[in-house]
Amino acid sequence: MSFIKINEHDTFYEVYGEGDTVILLHNGFSCGKMWEKIVPILVAAGFRVLVYDRRGYGQSEGGMDFEIHYNSSGFRSAAVASMAQLVDYLELETFHIVGQCEGGVVGVDYAVRYPDRVRTLTAASTLCFSQITMEAFNRLKFPPTYDDLSVDIQKKYVDWHGPDRAESFYALCSRYGGSYGRGLFDLRPELQSVACPTLVMYPDRGHFFEAEQGIAFFRSLSKGELAIFPKCGHNIFEHYPELYAQTAVAFMERFRPNIA
Repeated sequence: MSFIKINEHDTFYEVYGEGDTVILLHNGFSCGKMWEKIVPILVAAGFRVLVYDRRGYGQSEGGMDFEIHYNSSGFRSAAVASMAQLVDYLELETFHIVGQCEGGVVGVDYAVRYPDRVRTLTAASTLCFSQITMEAFNRLKFPPTYDDLSVDIQKKYVDWHGPDRAESFYALCSRYGGSYGRGLFDLRPELQSVACPTLVMYPDRGHFFEAEQGIAFFRSLSKGELAIFPKCGHNIFEHYPELYAQTAVAFMERFRPNIA
């Protein structure tokens, strides 16, 4: 367990294994713990894996103004700046990125801002664009209160964010904000500027986004590839963890640096 101070907030990170580096970017509701079934597969495949909790998630501090920050227009750029500070601190020159849902947005934004650092990008279950505001979208897709969640999901929130923050964190992130914001969302302009090879992984029956979103994401890329997972819900990493990791590994291995 390690922490680095980023913008006066403690940021939690862990590094596993040896080899070419993969950075795992969690979704907008959980934290680095969501990767517990994925990390061992990547390490066994010969990768070094960096997992960290973004500001306000999991074990990373949010600060007294986290709700304001979460709903601000600067949330996305701040996520990229924090990631850049962390990788510089760890002296990582080039690496692969795997982002789940909102983590995929962070990955895209970083790849556009620092094209020479990203060897490959994998984005799984990441929204390409919305046809209604994200505030309206969230009202349609999420239970209105923490108490309306299933007991199993409530337990996950407690595990991810602690018993004192679970309910308030859900109340915050289920309304609007974060990487997807509160208005109309459209990642296509950024996708056209992604220079690295990019794999889009998408479920065929996700609760949140239709498979057509994955196709639109793929078609917006200059070096894109697409993998659709059949009979699969939004969290591919939970439904098919081995296939999720193996698909990402097979893609990344094609772009590993040549070592004489």
